[in-house]
Amino acid sequence: MLIDSHCHLDFPDFAPEVDAVVARARAAGIGRMITISTRVRRFHQIRALVERYDDVYGSVGTHCHHAAEEDDVTLDEILALAAHPKVVAIGEAGLDYHYDKSPRDVQARGFRRHIAAARRTGLPLVIHAREADEDVADILEDEMGQGAFTAVLHCFSSGAGLARRGVALGLYVSFSGILTFKKSEELREIAREIPPERLLVETDAPYLAPAPWRGKRNEPAYVVNTARVLAETIGVDEAEIARITTANAFRLFARMPRPAGIEVAA
Repeated sequence: MLIDSHCHLDFPDFAPEVDAVVARARAAGIGRMITISTRVRRFHQIRALVERYDDVYGSVGTHCHHAAEEDDVTLDEILALAAHPKVVAIGEAGLDYHYDKSPRDVQARGFRRHIAAARRTGLPLVIHAREADEDVADILEDEMGQGAFTAVLHCFSSGAGLARRGVALGLYVSFSGILTFKKSEELREIAREIPPERLLVETDAPYLAPAPWRGKRNEPAYVVNTARVLAETIGVDEAEIARITTANAFRLFARMPRPAGIEVAA
């Protein structure tokens, strides 16, 4: 079994054939898919998916691109939606200085609000970080000092410094199809440094399809290819990377029920 720890099945890219996309993932051995919220105000779309498919779980949160649009979303609103039994995470939230689609202070405010939600609920925070390594790490360290929470640096494409600081805080690091790109050797070097018990895989579908589908629409079934490259990168076989990343996903997303036979160390 593999788990796609981050996809966006609610996006319009999948609307015409979401049943087929889920079916192909199941056929590829993807036992769980976590469809990640980008707008609290559109949580109804996440809820519809997780209630439709037994093996699809979700999150609630506002992507930093939409931080200004949803700056009025309150902590209490996030907490109320997070009570849904198939919500297994908070976010995604964080900082994106590449696109700067929301003012940076508004992104930071939203980031801290989501950290508070993760702390209050005990659910892990899904972190988006792009070209903001120092500020992301500084906020995480500051907030961890105010009370522990769990989190994952999703679709990791940042520098080794953020990876190290994140792991030191007990965070997980998730790799997407970027890991499979020919020019991603630096990223593969970072992956080799991550303790195996902190590794996850994801698609971030419909974006960032791994080789050989680079440039095409991504989908959860393709996480198999990212897992294969991660296995090669850290020197284990495909069965072992499936065991490692699946156990890690169930440990991090602890509300997500696991099937019999999946061992999850404390």
